[in-house]
Amino acid sequence: MNSADITTVKSILSQPQNIVIVPHRNPDGDAMGSCLGLSGFLKTKGHNVRVVSPNDYPKFLKWMPGNDEVINFERENPKAKEAIENASVIFTLDFNDFSRVGQMASALQEATADFIMIDHHQQPSDYAKVTYSDVTMSSTCEMVYNFIDFLGETNGIDADIATNLYTGIMTDTGSFKYRSTSSKTHRVVADLIDKGADNMAIHQEVFDTNSPSRLHLLGVALSNMVILPDYRTAYITLTQDELDQHDFKKGDTEGFVNYGLTLEGIVFAVIFIENREEGIIKISFRSVGDFSVNEFAREHFNGGGHNNAAGGRSETNMEETLSKFNTILKSYKDQLNP
Repeated sequence: MNSADITTVKSILSQPQNIVIVPHRNPDGDAMGSCLGLSGFLKTKGHNVRVVSPNDYPKFLKWMPGNDEVINFERENPKAKEAIENASVIFTLDFNDFSRVGQMASALQEATADFIMIDHHQQPSDYAKVTYSDVTMSSTCEMVYNFIDFLGETNGIDADIATNLYTGIMTDTGSFKYRSTSSKTHRVVADLIDKGADNMAIHQEVFDTNSPSRLHLLGVALSNMVILPDYRTAYITLTQDELDQHDFKKGDTEGFVNYGLTLEGIVFAVIFIENREEGIIKISFRSVGDFSVNEFAREHFNGGGHNNAAGGRSETNMEETLSKFNTILKSYKDQLNP
């Protein structure tokens, strides 16, 4: 953030505000961690704060401090709309375009509040009074820590705030293994641990609470994996029937796509997941090195994200989606084999 933006934010927050904080649809650990962490901080400064999520999120995130007060826009629509209408300030975290909040977009577009965006994805839209955008950041949670630091208030980070921010940084960096994990990221994490984040307990809550059905579903996913050595690519498919047979719950496929990248020589991994209710194939892309899955997703599958992690969607069936993917992949052979 530049000095003018910091001055603007300090002025806005100099008196009590009705604040709503919004993550993207299908929020992940970074989205919820940043929202709950910022919410906890703003409450300590005397603001009235509500976190409004566009829809539900995985069970393995629902232990986080402040989770019980989150408003689900889909399930508690009148309450959510009232909070947005009454807000004087709306923070949008971990997304940079209203298209990322699904059915909630119209409510945000009609809001009269001042918007403040904190996000690390590429190509931000121009809707916020203050935009803090940095694609080099490991996570939005690290940016929220920086935001608090810009205000000179890191001494106000308590154990609950630290826990939420640590969770988002940990999940969005692949437990600190991704390239975006900088030395500054580790210094931020060290401070969060000093302020009360229990790193071992957080890891257990997120990663060590699997159900038997989720592990069985992982087995199906791995058995469905297709490896294309000539393209240094591996992809996984999961049909709606396979999800239903294993009692699928939101978040159960989190991280499945990354297994492809654990194979020697693979630099591009994809998972295709059928969602019969929405009539789409949801797609996640991951890469290592210089191959940009953000550009690949934007160009071919109505998506985007980061250079090494992106999402997309297809509105055709699984067979047609895979046929399209395999055809497109041929033109990327040289990029995948530099």
